[in-house]
Amino acid sequence: MTEKILSKKKNGMAMMLLFMVLYLAFVGVFAFGIVNNPILAVVGGVYMAFGWIPFCGLRVLKPQEALVLTLFGKYIGTLKGDGFYFVNPFCSAFNPAATTKLSQSGDVAGGQQVSAEMYSKKISLKIMTLNNTRQKINDCLGNPIEIGIAVTWRIVDTAKAVFNVENYKEFLSLQCDTALRNIVRIYPYDVAENVDTTGDGVADEGSLRGSSEVVAGRIKEEIQKRVEEAGIEIVESRITYLAYAPEIAAVMLQRQQASAIIDARKMIVDGAVGMVEMALERLSEKEIVDLDEERKAQMVSNLLVVLCGNHDAQPIVNSGSLY
Repeated sequence: MTEKILSKKKNGMAMMLLFMVLYLAFVGVFAFGIVNNPILAVVGGVYMAFGWIPFCGLRVLKPQEALVLTLFGKYIGTLKGDGFYFVNPFCSAFNPAATTKLSQSGDVAGGQQVSAEMYSKKISLKIMTLNNTRQKINDCLGNPIEIGIAVTWRIVDTAKAVFNVENYKEFLSLQCDTALRNIVRIYPYDVAENVDTTGDGVADEGSLRGSSEVVAGRIKEEIQKRVEEAGIEIVESRITYLAYAPEIAAVMLQRQQASAIIDARKMIVDGAVGMVEMALERLSEKEIVDLDEERKAQMVSNLLVVLCGNHDAQPIVNSGSLY
């Protein structure tokens, strides 16, 4: 389906004035015919009865709005751009998603008052944001996580949007869910060993938590490929929520804490060994004291206990001889 823009229909004001003049003129004809000529009265009466029909062809559009028109089931074109238009009064606007409400900008949440314009057949060409509900998905390691995304989108082809799919809003929401699952299953929640997230056969450090920009970009590309036929352009996608599922969140927190403690201990031990090595070298260079191997081992043990302990050391001073 190819979009056709009706660009030569912006003559609504002139046509409205013409129809008003004609209607008033036939009112005069009807009044004159009642007194002087019954035939004129019939003609005037018929026009007065059906003279309102041309007014049905007057359409008003605000900026960033469009109207898809059909005539007896056939697509005749799309009105785009703000203005006052006149089209065939028997044309009808078509928008199957006019009453569909999603969790997005431009829609009305449940329980709020619905305006008449909400259920009009006009199609918004503005950039809108779809905030999809959180989903529980297993990452590449099988860990269940909860993730939510916000997708900004707009319609670029009105004919494809209303004719190629049943309901473009529901179609977009479904494709967002599918694309999100496909991409999230490629990544681990956190950096893991021997995981290839790029598909080049080489393990990398990609993760949902550390590579959120890359993941969001891949989600956008995946959604765009799926909604191309619906005349929708994906402007941007962002991860709005990311966390482990509640059933494993506590365990994963303990795991992260244990990993952080181990990394801290490694750093402390490396620093302590370096300080002990430096102390022995300085004592040997300055020839302050001559220690045999047994005393060196005892000194190393004492220093490591002091430097690696969780609490401040309580030294015991030996006031007698060394031996």
